[in-house]
Amino acid sequence: MPYLGSEDTERELRRALCNPHIQSDPLRYRNTVLKVLRAMSQGVDVSGLFSEMVKACATVDIVQKKLVYVFLCSYAALNPELSLLVINTLRKDCQDPNPMVRSLALRNMTNLRLSSLVEYVEQPLTAGLRDRAACVRRVAVLGWAKIHNLQPNSETDAAVVNELYTLLRDPDPVVMVNCLRALEEILKEEGGVAINKPITHHLLNRLKECDVWGQCEVLRVLQRYRPQTEDELFDILSLLDASLVSPHPPVMAATLSLFLGLCSALPAVGLAALERVRAPLLTACGSPSREMRLTALCHIQLLLRSLPGLMGAHYKRFFCGYAEPAYIKQRKMQVLVELVNDDNVAMILDELRGYCTDVNTDTAQAAISAIGGIGRSYSDRCLEILTGLLGLKQEHITSAVVQTMRDLVWVCPQCSDTVCEALEGCEDTLQDSQGRQALLWLLAVYGERVSSAPYTLEVFIDGVRSETSVGVKMELLTTTMRLFLCRPAETQDMLGRLLHYCIEEETDMCVRDQGHLYYRLLHRGIEETQKVLQGRRSDPSLGVLIGRPAEPVSQWACSFNTLDPLKQGPVETEPPSRGSPEHVTFDPKPNTDLSETLDCSQIVKLHSASDRASGCSDSSAEGLASSVAPPLSLSLTPVLSPEEFERLWLQRQDLHTEQDAEKREEEEDCACLVEHIRGPAIAHCSPQSLQAAMQLVNIQTLAFTPPHTLPWRVYLFTHTQHTHSGNAPHSTLIVGELLYTGEANRRVRLVKTGSDDGVLVEGSEEEHVREGGDPTPAGLRESARENGEEEEVKVTLKQQPRDDSALKGFLSILTTVLHTLSSERA
Repeated sequence: MPYLGSEDTERELRRALCNPHIQSDPLRYRNTVLKVLRAMSQGVDVSGLFSEMVKACATVDIVQKKLVYVFLCSYAALNPELSLLVINTLRKDCQDPNPMVRSLALRNMTNLRLSSLVEYVEQPLTAGLRDRAACVRRVAVLGWAKIHNLQPNSETDAAVVNELYTLLRDPDPVVMVNCLRALEEILKEEGGVAINKPITHHLLNRLKECDVWGQCEVLRVLQRYRPQTEDELFDILSLLDASLVSPHPPVMAATLSLFLGLCSALPAVGLAALERVRAPLLTACGSPSREMRLTALCHIQLLLRSLPGLMGAHYKRFFCGYAEPAYIKQRKMQVLVELVNDDNVAMILDELRGYCTDVNTDTAQAAISAIGGIGRSYSDRCLEILTGLLGLKQEHITSAVVQTMRDLVWVCPQCSDTVCEALEGCEDTLQDSQGRQALLWLLAVYGERVSSAPYTLEVFIDGVRSETSVGVKMELLTTTMRLFLCRPAETQDMLGRLLHYCIEEETDMCVRDQGHLYYRLLHRGIEETQKVLQGRRSDPSLGVLIGRPAEPVSQWACSFNTLDPLKQGPVETEPPSRGSPEHVTFDPKPNTDLSETLDCSQIVKLHSASDRASGCSDSSAEGLASSVAPPLSLSLTPVLSPEEFERLWLQRQDLHTEQDAEKREEEEDCACLVEHIRGPAIAHCSPQSLQAAMQLVNIQTLAFTPPHTLPWRVYLFTHTQHTHSGNAPHSTLIVGELLYTGEANRRVRLVKTGSDDGVLVEGSEEEHVREGGDPTPAGLRESARENGEEEEVKVTLKQQPRDDSALKGFLSILTTVLHTLSSERA
C-alpha cells in the first residue's frame, strides 16, 4: 500500500530531485518529476517536496513544466507562503517568446486559487488580453472569470469589462465564446452580458465559425434578445435556419430553444420549426451513446405534446433493441403509445406483446402498462392481449395486468364486462401488495358481476392476520363493505369477522380507524352507507372518447434543452390521437390572426354567405347569424381540464333534464342550445385537421372519437368575450358536443334556457327514409345520398353564465368552420 511507505517514498524522491547528476540530465530529471506525480496519484502525501518542485519549474522543457504545474496547483493551498516563490517563475514565463509557454503560465497562475496572489496575477492577465497569440488570449479571458469567482465580492475593473466586450469581435471564434462566458460570470448580478442588436447580428454571422459547444453557448446567450421589428425577427430566423437541422444534436436543441423563444407570438412558425427538427431528433435516437438516446427520447416526448402526429410515420424507429438498457426501453414504449393510429396499431401492439415477457420485470411491467394506455383507444384488441397474458400465470405479469385493467376500466367503463370475466382465478397468482390492491378495487366496483367475488374475499379475510400490507387491509375493508351492499347474504358473516379483527386485534391505527368508521356507518343505516360508499360513476359516453388537445408550445418551451425533461419520471400516458401517421398542418391564410383572442365578426358574415350558398332555408338559423353583435371574441384561457369539463357537462345535463324542471327554473344563469347543422361531413375528417381548424378560431377540442365510426362525437369548449352597447365585456364559458349518428331522417332544433323566459322551441321537421331501405347506418347514409338529402351533425351547447347573443354568435362561428371543413374534403 502506498500509504504505508509514504515517508520512505518522499525521502527517496527528495534525494533524487536534489541529486545534481539527475538535474544535469533533462530526461532523468523529467522521469523523477513523473515519479512524484505517480506517487501523488496513488495517494502518497508528497506535499513536503513543494520547494524542490518549485526549483524543477525553472526549465525550458515544456513537458516538465506541465508536470510541475500540476503538482504545484494541487498543493498550493497547503503551502500558501511557498506558493509565492512560484509567482516569479510564472511571471517570467509570461514573457517567454513561445506562446505555448505564455498560455501555460497564465493558466496555472489562475489555477493556484490563492486570494493573496491575485494582485500578482492581474497585470499578466491584462497583458494577455492584448497578446498577439490567440491561445494566450483564450486563457487570459477565462482567467478573469476565475479571478472573479475567487473573489466574488470584489468589483472587476471597468476597463477589463470594456476590454472583454471589445474582444467579442476577436477574429478567433474561441476567444469570442470565452468572452461571452467570462462576461456572463463577471456580470452575473447585473443579468449577464448585455445583448443588443449589433452584438446579436455579429454573433449570428460568426456562428458557423464556432465549434459545437461554442455555438451552443452563443445560442443560449442570444435567448435574452428580443427583435424590435418583424423584419429583424425573420432575418434572425433565416440566419438560424441552417443550425436548426444541424447534425450535432446539442446545436439543434439550442437553436430550436432559441427559435421557440423568438416565435412565442407566432405559433405557426414555432410549429413549422418543430417539423424541421424531426430528422435530427430521429438521428439522435439512433446514436451509439445511451445518454444521447435517452435525452433525445425525453425531448421527443415534449414535442409530441404539441404535435401528436410528428413522429407517426417513423414509429418503427422506436422499437426496442434487445441489448438496450431498461430505462431507454421504457421511454421508447411511452413514445410508442403516443404514436398509435389506425394504420400501425396492430404492429405496435404485436411489438409490445413481445416485451411483456422480457426477462427484466420492470420492462415487462412497462410494456403491459403501455398496452393499457393504448387500450383507452383500442380497448378490444388490448384486452385480448391482456387476457392472454393472465394465462401465463407469472406473478409479476399477472400483477401488472390486473393493475392495468383497473386503470383501463376507470377511464373506459365499457370494458368492464371483459375485465370481470378475466378476473376469475387470478387471485392465486397475485403475490405483491399492489396487484392485490388492484384486484380488490375491481371487486369493490364490479363485485356484483363477478360470481366468485365473495369466495375471493373470503380467502383474503382468512389470511388477514398474516397480511403485512396496510394498503391491502384498508382496500379489503372497503371492498367487503361495498360488496355487502350489493350481495349482503353472501358477505354478511365475513364482514362481521373482518370488522371484529380490525377493531379488536389490528395494531395499525389507520386500519382500526377505518374499521370504526365503517362500523358506525352501518349503525346509521344502509341508505346512509350507500350514499357514502356508492357514489355516482362517470358517464360511459365520455369514457369511449380518445384524443387529447395539443398543448401550446409555450407551456413547455422553457423546459426544452434543459435537464427538466430528464428529471421527470415516467409520466402517465395520455390517450393518443388515432389520426393519420403524418401530422396534418392547417395552414392559415396570410391575414389570419393567431393571437390569443380572435375577432369573430367577419366569420359571422361568412356564415350567412355559406348558408345562402348551401341553400339552407332555415330562417331561424339565418336569424341567429344576423343578430350577432360584431364585438364578439373567443379565447382559450383559462384552460379547462378534462375532469372539470366532465363535471360541468354532467352538472349542466342534470339541470336541463325534464325531470329536474324545478331545478332548471331556479338555475337562472345558464343556457342550453341544441342545433342540427345540415351538410357537413366532418365525421370523415382526420382529427388533426379538425383540431387545427378549431384552434384557428380559438375553439379547443378536448376529446373525439376516430373518423368513420358511429356514433361520432367531439367535445369542445371556449370562452367568449362580448360587449353590450358600451358596457364592460361580458365573459362566458361554452362547452359543447358534436354528435353524428349517420342518420339523415330527422331534424329537430331545440333551445332551452334556465331563465324566466322558460323553454323556447323553434323549428321541427322530419324526413322519413324510403320504405324498404336498409335500416343500418350505412344504408341510411346511402339512402340519404340517393334522395339528395344532406347529412346532419347535432350540436349541443351549454353556457354559463347565460348570454344569448354570445351563444348564437359562437354557433355561427362553429357552423362556418364545419362548412369550411366539409367543402375542403369535397
